[in-house]
Amino acid sequence: MTTSSRVPRHLPDEGPRNAAEAACLKRENAQLRHAVVSHAKVDQALGVLVAAHRIAPDTGFEVLREVSQHTNIKLHTVAEMVIDWALGRRPLSQTVERELDQAVRRRSPRDDARQDDTPDRQHP
Repeated sequence: MTTSSRVPRHLPDEGPRNAAEAACLKRENAQLRHAVVSHAKVDQALGVLVAAHRIAPDTGFEVLREVSQHTNIKLHTVAEMVIDWALGRRPLSQTVERELDQAVRRRSPRDDARQDDTPDRQHP
């Protein structure tokens, strides 16, 4: 009999200890899946910020983190909002847009040849 990590295995029934352990493993598995999805969304949002504002990926992460902290919105949710804006699904909220612009401005080098390089929030 061959087993695979994708095939559910049945634990021998040894009472409440195994049931509690199985429940703990299921919770941990769900948390890890959520973390992987959240990480992918943050990476996509970083790509949007890098392209739209010509900033380094590390700077983009600092921007997302700062917007998250200043708006009290979870980082992965801010990332989803940026992705939705970039795909034209919905505009950024005024609060997120303001915080995002301020965070980018604080980290962007000033270039006198470039007047206003901030993309229009309504159309990526």
